[in-house]
Amino acid sequence: MKRCLKLTAEQTSELQGLIECGDDVKEVRRAQAILLVNDEYAYRVIEELTRFKERAVLVFRQRYLRDGLKGIIHKRKGSPKRLLSRDQRSEIIKLLMETTPKDHGCAVDFWTTTILSQVIKEKYGVAYKTKRPFYLLFEEARFTFHKPGKVYEKRDEEKVKMWKDEVSPRLQEAFDDPNTVILCEDEMILSSQTTFQKIWLKKGEYPKIEVSNTRVNKSIYGFLNMKTGQCHAFMRERQNMLITSEILKEIRALYPGKKILLLWDGAGWHRGSVVQDFLKEDDKIKTIYFPPYSPEENPQEHVWKKGRSAVTHNTFIHDIKEAAKQFVDFLNVSLFPYKLLNFTARS
Repeated sequence: MKRCLKLTAEQTSELQGLIECGDDVKEVRRAQAILLVNDEYAYRVIEELTRFKERAVLVFRQRYLRDGLKGIIHKRKGSPKRLLSRDQRSEIIKLLMETTPKDHGCAVDFWTTTILSQVIKEKYGVAYKTKRPFYLLFEEARFTFHKPGKVYEKRDEEKVKMWKDEVSPRLQEAFDDPNTVILCEDEMILSSQTTFQKIWLKKGEYPKIEVSNTRVNKSIYGFLNMKTGQCHAFMRERQNMLITSEILKEIRALYPGKKILLLWDGAGWHRGSVVQDFLKEDDKIKTIYFPPYSPEENPQEHVWKKGRSAVTHNTFIHDIKEAAKQFVDFLNVSLFPYKLLNFTARS
């Protein structure tokens, strides 16, 4: 295909930031498409990864070069009508900052839009029709949105704290050493079973997505480079120590001569004899095991979520092998500057 002038480093970084922090799937895919054109991928591959055809991709790129990010993001309407007075808004913001739902007769510690709407209705008789006014109130009170995370029953917080204290100096040393690569590894199962996430539609429209009645799986290995944010993903039929050893050889080929600090969990195929023999032979690879029942400590877990959101959610998977290939391709061309303890990719 005809090649275009390369993006500047600032433009590339700006688009990568939108991919990382954006919450609009189409905007994220537009940014990905522009970066893929910049990296000279074939339009057929770009369409497979982003769902956009060649003409649309070129239009997005032209708009971005002309107008910056505002050329590829949706136009958003202004702030909704505010029914609370200025003093009432100040009172609510103070209430959010100084009290919890338990102070208002609820049995929970955390605020939600539903609880806040009840409090506002009881105090001032005001009822909003949408959630956005509540979002603005939370933002003014300097709240951030969090989805509650899962905590395993067997997780030992004291052991996790001890692990962090022990590992931090080693990470600092590795981050300071330009000859050391830090990789966080994990595996996931990609299934042909359809997964869903919320989407926005016009009123009166209802989405219908074809669902598979059969379940076929592919295993994905992922290694997140904590210094660059680059992911190395590999598709395999299953997970075992033989396959893990083979993939470690591929990782070594990517970083010849480099020291590698590898962080992963205590899965049996990581501790198997074949893998351990490989690690003994390659004395430049050192391993750190994440604490038991603590997947949230592994940044690669966030990479899986980002990949699912961008590639497989709300999609009927006709061919699991092709879907897994698209999933892996997306991971391998995107950057994921996630944190490991207090250390950040590209820091």
